[in-house]
Amino acid sequence: MSSDFYTTFIQPHSGIIIKICRAYTNTQEDFEDYFQEVCLQIWKSKNNFNQEADWSTWVYRIALNVNLTLLKKKKNNSQNFASDYLPVEMQEDSKAFVDEDLELLYDAIRKLSEIDRAVILLYLEEKSYKEIAETFNATTNNIGVRIKRIKQRLKKLLDGKVN
Repeated sequence: MSSDFYTTFIQPHSGIIIKICRAYTNTQEDFEDYFQEVCLQIWKSKNNFNQEADWSTWVYRIALNVNLTLLKKKKNNSQNFASDYLPVEMQEDSKAFVDEDLELLYDAIRKLSEIDRAVILLYLEEKSYKEIAETFNATTNNIGVRIKRIKQRLKKLLDGKVN
């Protein structure tokens, strides 16, 4: 992967990649492995992007699919990563695991179902209900109700734990 590709096509979307990876990992080491694998898969599949959706939506879908696949592999104790390099510029961004309140939020998010995690991550990325609905092939009303329920569940999980 060239640094130009990383700078142009991955780095502008690193925020959502980081959020997804943090929501599906429990350790810094796993986070770095998952992040690397997402970047590698984006690079490997770049020629498959057909421009039917925005690049950011495509990156989100790859990041989510890679994380779900790695999570399943981890459950089966058969992790195999094709990459072993985390870009230097991402190392600082990935240190968010030391923020205690943020870590509590991600702990709560990790307790949600896989679909609810994916929905709330898009919501936190400030995607509209319409964009989230298109991603999950649902109605905007369904997404609105789901987000309301997710917020209530997160509030219950975090009650009194966050400053």
